[in-house]
Amino acid sequence: MNYKWNYQPPTLEQREAARALAKEIGISPVLCRLLLERGITSAAEAKRFFRPQLSELHDPFLMKDMSIAVDRLNHAMGRKERILVYGDYDVDGTTAVALVYKFLQQFYSNIDYYIPDRYNEGYGVSKKGVDYAYETGVKLVIVLDCGIKAVEEITYAKEKGIDFIICDHHVPDEVLPPAVAILNPKRFDSTYPYEHLSGCGVGFKFMQAFALNNGIEFHQLTPLLDLVAVSIASDIVPIMGENRVLAYHGLRQLNSNPSIGLKAIIDVCGLSEREITMSDIVFKIGPRINASGRIQNGKEAVDLLIEKDFKTALEKSNLINQYNETRKDLDKSMTEEANKIVDHLENLSERRSIVIYNEDWHKGVIGIVASRLTEIYYRPAVVLTRTDNLATGSARSVSGFDVYKAIEYCRGLLENFGGHTYAAGLSMKIENVPEFTRRFEEYVTNHILPEQTSATIDIDAQIDFRDITPKFFFDLKKFNPFGPDNLKPVFATLNVYDYGTSKVVGRDQEHIKLELVDNKSNNVMNGIAFGQSSQARYIKTKQSFNICYTIEENTHKRGEIQLQIEDIKPSKY
Repeated sequence: MNYKWNYQPPTLEQREAARALAKEIGISPVLCRLLLERGITSAAEAKRFFRPQLSELHDPFLMKDMSIAVDRLNHAMGRKERILVYGDYDVDGTTAVALVYKFLQQFYSNIDYYIPDRYNEGYGVSKKGVDYAYETGVKLVIVLDCGIKAVEEITYAKEKGIDFIICDHHVPDEVLPPAVAILNPKRFDSTYPYEHLSGCGVGFKFMQAFALNNGIEFHQLTPLLDLVAVSIASDIVPIMGENRVLAYHGLRQLNSNPSIGLKAIIDVCGLSEREITMSDIVFKIGPRINASGRIQNGKEAVDLLIEKDFKTALEKSNLINQYNETRKDLDKSMTEEANKIVDHLENLSERRSIVIYNEDWHKGVIGIVASRLTEIYYRPAVVLTRTDNLATGSARSVSGFDVYKAIEYCRGLLENFGGHTYAAGLSMKIENVPEFTRRFEEYVTNHILPEQTSATIDIDAQIDFRDITPKFFFDLKKFNPFGPDNLKPVFATLNVYDYGTSKVVGRDQEHIKLELVDNKSNNVMNGIAFGQSSQARYIKTKQSFNICYTIEENTHKRGEIQLQIEDIKPSKY
C-alpha cells in the first residue's frame, strides 16, 4: 500500500504550550501536545481525561421526554402490564436489549424481548413485531437502537392499543413517530449535553433515570457497563465526553467481572488471559455477537448475553462462533466477487464512489463487504442485494465524509433509509438502482475532499527511540480507551536501521518481525509489520528507512514494548 504520510510539525506556540502543560502534570511534552489537540489544557482537565468518574455522567433527566418515559414505565409496572423490549439485530441493538431486559427483570417479571429477523422483517420496527406484541398481550414496547423513523409501524401499534418508548441515536426525520416518549440525543429539539451516545448508551440512560426515580442505588447499574462498552466500540461512536466515561468503566467491568454471556464469548475468543481493549471488542467480541443476526437470528445473541449459567453460555457462545466462521467464508467469497465487479466498472479512476448490486448476495454480510471496498478503494461504497422485490443494502464511508447526507440527497428514490455519518442502510425499487448510482456519485463528487479518497496515515508526532521509555508508555496507556475522536496515536521515527536480526514470519511469510535501532540512542526496539514482507529485501540492505507505528504491549511477553509498524518508507522518500 502506497500511503501518504500526513504530518504537521508543531508550531513554536504549540511546543511552548505543551512544555508548560508537561511541567504542570509531569508527563512528556509529546503526550501533552496530544492532550492539547484533544482540547485538554489544564491539570484538572487532564485528571478528568485520564481518570473519568461515573459521577461525571450527565443527569439523564436532561434528555427530552425522559420524565415521560419513566412515568410510563412506572405506570406499566404498577398496573402489571406486559412489557416488550425490542431492538435491532446488530451488536448495539442486542446489547441494548440485553441491558434493559436484565435490569428490569430484577424488579419485574411480566417482560419479554424481541429481535426482528433480518431476512423476514428487515431493519427496525416491523408490523410482524407489532403483531407479536399484540398477540402476546403487550401494552408497552421499549424499542432500542431503532424506531426513530418507524412512523407507520408505531401508528399501527397505537391503533392496537400498544404504546412505544423509543431509545434511539440515529438521525431523525422531520416527522417523528407517535410514540409516548422519544429518547434520542440527536433530536432536533434536544438539549441534552452529549449527542453521540450509542443505542445501548441511550438505553442505559433510561435505566439510570428509572433507578433514580425509584430510589435504586447506582451500583446496581454498574454490572451492565460491560454491555455499554461493547456497544460503544462496535458501533464506532466517538470516545470522548460521556462515552469516554461509559467506555472506561465498561472496560473495567469487562476485565474484572464480565457478565456470564460476555465471559463465555471472551473464552471462545481466546482473550481470557489478557487485558481486553476496545480493539479486542471491535475485532473479536463484536463480530461474534453480530454473526448471530447476520447468519441466523439476533435473538440468539440476546439469549447468550442474558444467560445466567456459564456452561449453557459456553455452548451458545460456541454456536455463535460457528456462525462467525460461516460469516468469514461468505465475507471472503463476496468480497472477491465485489472486487471483480468493481474492476469492470466504467471510468473507475474518475469515480468518487462505488455502488454495486448483485441479487444473489447474502444480505447479512453486505455491510462488511461495503467496509472492505472503502478500505481497498478509498471511496464511499454502497453494496446492494435483492430482498423480495427491493434492492436493499448497506453504505460505508471513508474518514471525514458523511455518507448519511449523501444517501439523504437521493431520498426521492428510496423506500427507506437510516444511519449515521459512517454507516447507513437503505432500500429502493430495483429499477431505481441506476439513477441512485448516478445521483449518489453526483453528491459525493461535489462534496468529498481529494485527501479523503487517498490512502493517508495521520502522524501525531515525530519521535526518537530514546523517547519511548517505560514511563512514556505508562502515560500513553492512560489515553485509553481509544476510538473515534481519541484515536490511538501514530508516531514516526526517521532514519532507523535493521539491527541485523529482522526476519520474515507468518504462515505464508507475509509479516516482518523487526529489531531496529536509530542514531539517537542504543535502544533496540522490537516491532511487527503485518502484511509488509515485500519490504524485507530493502530492510536487509542496511540502508536507513522511516517508519510510522503505534506503540503496543507485546501480548506474548507482558510488560515488553512492541512497535506495530503501519508503514515503511526509504529515508530518501
